Amino acid sequence: MSVHFIHDDLLGYIPNPGFSGPGFGGSFHTIDADGLRFNGERPESSDGSILTVGDSFTYGDEVSDEESWPAQLQRLTGRHVLNGGVTGYGFDQTVLRAEQLTATHKPSVIIVSFIADDILRTEMSRMWWRNKPWFGIEDDQLVLKGVPVPNRARLPVHIRRRMDRILVDLSPTLQHLVGYHKRVHRAGFGLEIAQRLVQRLARMQADHNVKIVVMAQYPPHTWVYKAFAQEQRHLAQAVLDCATTCGLATVDTFRRLNTEPKPQDFYAATHMNMRGNLMIASLLAATLPSLIK
Repeated sequence: MSVHFIHDDLLGYIPNPGFSGPGFGGSFHTIDADGLRFNGERPESSDGSILTVGDSFTYGDEVSDEESWPAQLQRLTGRHVLNGGVTGYGFDQTVLRAEQLTATHKPSVIIVSFIADDILRTEMSRMWWRNKPWFGIEDDQLVLKGVPVPNRARLPVHIRRRMDRILVDLSPTLQHLVGYHKRVHRAGFGLEIAQRLVQRLARMQADHNVKIVVMAQYPPHTWVYKAFAQEQRHLAQAVLDCATTCGLATVDTFRRLNTEPKPQDFYAATHMNMRGNLMIASLLAATLPSLIK
């Protein structure tokens, strides 16, 4: 049986090239030979390609291949868009994947998408049973730790899924005790790591002559719980402000969703539905020309 994700010494895990089958939420997922989510046939365009990286909101959990926002951005712009998003990634893994894919695919634009929880994931060396790389700060510099990432033996998929339904709702302390997550930094330190990673993106923009756009997205609870929304906004804005200071373009999707009377209608269970992803793609298609000029 083909598995959706495979181990990677640098990133912890990556989509399995050639995988085709059901993914989270029962939607159909196709991974191409380069380990990227399939966006449809490559359009004929003389413009440079757009690389998108991020977590499950970029990858497109709960929607089919053609309904993710990178796939819809490709149709709206007529430019080749590469979906390098990976479910469950922290902001640290996202930046490392951006560097890896940029070296291979030479895009002209990179869209780095994140939700606030990605910042908190940089405090961990393990998430959802999977070991991951992480960064420390030594002599005022980011230092990559935990690589090569240990390939931890895992239970069969059907058993993991049953356990996940229980473990995902446990307190962070209990999750740590049972090894579901493993913390390496104190709570709150992830923001400093994320801001240092934004500075790393700025250096990549200069070194590779590529335009980088940092985009904040938001989970559905943002529109239900006021305290949760305030935390999301605080963390996202801190990263976006750092990006602006570093000379990177930014997009905050909160403002667009906040104009809707029922923002929840743009979500499936825990991720954006086809309509929500179309909104994100449309926002990007409309603003990219001014952001990358």
